Amino acid sequence: MYLDVVDLRDFYASPAGRIVVRQLRPVIGGLAKVDASTRVLGFGFPTPYLGAMRAAERVLAFMPAGQGVIDWPASGKTATALVEEGSLPLPDSSIDLIVLVHALEMSPRPHALMGELRRVLTGGGRLVIAAPNRQGPWARSDLSPFGFGRPYSRGQLRQLLADAGFEAEAWATGLHMPPAHSRPMLGAARWLDRIGRVVWPAFAGVLVVAAVKRTIQGMRAKARPRLAPALRPAFGTNVGVAGRLPP
Repeated sequence: MYLDVVDLRDFYASPAGRIVVRQLRPVIGGLAKVDASTRVLGFGFPTPYLGAMRAAERVLAFMPAGQGVIDWPASGKTATALVEEGSLPLPDSSIDLIVLVHALEMSPRPHALMGELRRVLTGGGRLVIAAPNRQGPWARSDLSPFGFGRPYSRGQLRQLLADAGFEAEAWATGLHMPPAHSRPMLGAARWLDRIGRVVWPAFAGVLVVAAVKRTIQGMRAKARPRLAPALRPAFGTNVGVAGRLPP
């Protein structure tokens, strides 16, 4: 179930939200690899992380109907749209890069969402997902949007990607500090994050994965049904085999 867009907007306008962006934006941007020819689509609530990608040819932000939508960017022509996650208003193979934030863990049908994202990606197109880490404390706290929805492990993300026709290419983590809203903790966020990267890297708050759309998908082999053995009645003639009835 998606969070309300007003709650997401208010979180990112808070001191804690600004620190989250400061720590996560370079992680997501480092895996995105955007240039002037890249057509970018953000899905979920990606706008706090799309600002660094404005040099791309085109940047769109789609927000699911269950969440709601806000205008972005603050000035100029809006680049956001309210959409149904299973029916994106884009033609096939029209996007080079998709960035998912506050999306996969909220989606009621993640496999269907992944299939629709694959449809609009070009051959060899890239997908960057930021999802709450199942092992991390952020997934267990309601102080941020990363504490809502279904968290993922690295293995679960890899399997979901493979099932949808993607291959995981690179991994990163973010938010190694504990979730907090207090001023002292937020003031020490950068220091705590540096310590966390060394001391407890497996307990990062967010997993970030970059995956590539496979252009050739192997078909999964279907198990062939086994033929049931012929029945042998008590009088000795197999069912389906011609035989003489006793006189």
